[in-house]
Amino acid sequence: MGPVVTPPSPITPDAVKSWIDLLPAGAQAYARLARFDRPAGSWLLFWPCIAGLALAGGLQQQPWLIAWFGLGSLAMRGAGCVWNDIVDRDLDAQVARTRDRPVASGRISVKAALAFAAALALVGLAVLLQLRGLAQVVALASLIPVAAYPFMKRITWWPQAWLGLTFNWGLAVGWTAVAPFDSPEMWLLWAGGIAWTLGYDTIYALQDIEDDALAGIKSSARALGPRARAGVSVFYALALILWAAALWLSSGQALAVLALVPLAAHLGWQVVKLADMRPANALLLFRSNRLAGALWAAACAAVGLA
Repeated sequence: MGPVVTPPSPITPDAVKSWIDLLPAGAQAYARLARFDRPAGSWLLFWPCIAGLALAGGLQQQPWLIAWFGLGSLAMRGAGCVWNDIVDRDLDAQVARTRDRPVASGRISVKAALAFAAALALVGLAVLLQLRGLAQVVALASLIPVAAYPFMKRITWWPQAWLGLTFNWGLAVGWTAVAPFDSPEMWLLWAGGIAWTLGYDTIYALQDIEDDALAGIKSSARALGPRARAGVSVFYALALILWAAALWLSSGQALAVLALVPLAAHLGWQVVKLADMRPANALLLFRSNRLAGALWAAACAAVGLA
């Protein structure tokens, strides 16, 4: 008798139970390819949009953009994930957590995945058309760093920094939807967002640190090694300092930085809990950044609405 071959699982280990489990198998594969079963990434794309919109005063001027940014975050995060899986299909096949992804496992062909990405991009186009011209240009410019992101883990130890650039691009889109592009507050918010992403995606990368080493995949988690927890604390502290500067500059009042206290407490909790770097705990802490993003956007709203 030959060796027993285990067929690929339709569900990756970090998926969560949802309505997707009720879909037919074929539809499930596409939903999982777009990470609809793992909504944390969509939230992490959404909250920077709202933070930028809120601090720029957009909640008063164009509150309906919140819904459009929600749809755009879902669609464009999905399109980005599809592109990432197409580029990374060979690497994904070498990592336990990702080898059962639809493209890496062969359940969806590269051609079909590209067509699906194009369909998701059309949804993003519908959102783009709701924005004024300046914000449209800013949003379109994001396509270049998004397309380049999957290659970063091959050429730099810090692909998380590039991810921070792309995942917080929506902040500039939200800001320029209602305000000028040259506002220093926007740049401070964006820089803080990049530092925040460096922190939470380093936590995420801890799940794969052993498999990444075997496959030759670079990450901040591997670069930091046993200093990963210290690195995350530095990234989070830098994010808070930059965001505090943005709120202070925007309001003209030092007390505005108190709006960040709940967020600071939450990020501090993450650092404390990161004493346990096992994959399950790393995933839990990564997902908790949905709340961190909400607290960041709430702080910006509190100052922007004042």
